[in-house]
Amino acid sequence: MTTPDHQSPASRPVAPAARDRIYRSPMALVGGVLVLALVVWLGCDALFRGTGRVPWLALAVMILVVPLVTAFTLRPAVYASEERLRVRNPFRVIHLPWGRLSSLRSGYSNEALTESGAKFQLWAIPVSLRARKRAANKRARAAADAARGTRGGSRFGGVFSGGGAAAFGAAEAADVPARAEGDKIMDDLRDLHERHGEAEHAQGEISIRWAYEILIPALAGAVLLAVLLITG
Repeated sequence: MTTPDHQSPASRPVAPAARDRIYRSPMALVGGVLVLALVVWLGCDALFRGTGRVPWLALAVMILVVPLVTAFTLRPAVYASEERLRVRNPFRVIHLPWGRLSSLRSGYSNEALTESGAKFQLWAIPVSLRARKRAANKRARAAADAARGTRGGSRFGGVFSGGGAAAFGAAEAADVPARAEGDKIMDDLRDLHERHGEAEHAQGEISIRWAYEILIPALAGAVLLAVLLITG
């Protein structure tokens, strides 16, 4: 009889694999849905109510525009696990094992750099210079308020004046976001890279797959539109 403390390896329950962390741009999703709704509405109106060549032109434009809007708004995503980083960009899907990455860089765009020097942009994690500036201004303002409260407390020695202001300034500083949202996501990815970059399960080859489900319809729409314009 096998006791729970002496189970064979085959009979032990397998721990479920950790789910991927998924990063996407909420603003891109909202914008994509709105643009697609507008394109479909105007396109269908021209398709069913237009006369002459208008329905064909509307069909060609829809076949061209819908995949492109989907590619640049709804499609981009970044999937991070303990084994690899999977980047779904508008026209490609890149599998990047952590062991193959050299760094994750944030500048005017967020990028993953490989050991061989290849660079892949993370479309799903856009850089907002405005958000960076806003977070920096809030940090500076909170630090200045805390410093003024500390000086007031040392000058007057009042518990209710200086001490209260300093406490308020510290509480406000704690509520201020330390980083812009995109930068915080990149910090999370860098942490995963540091923790799993040397692990055996995070090694492998980089793979790149083209998004033919986007490219083929867009190319067909472009060809149809060109033919209609040339023969018109």
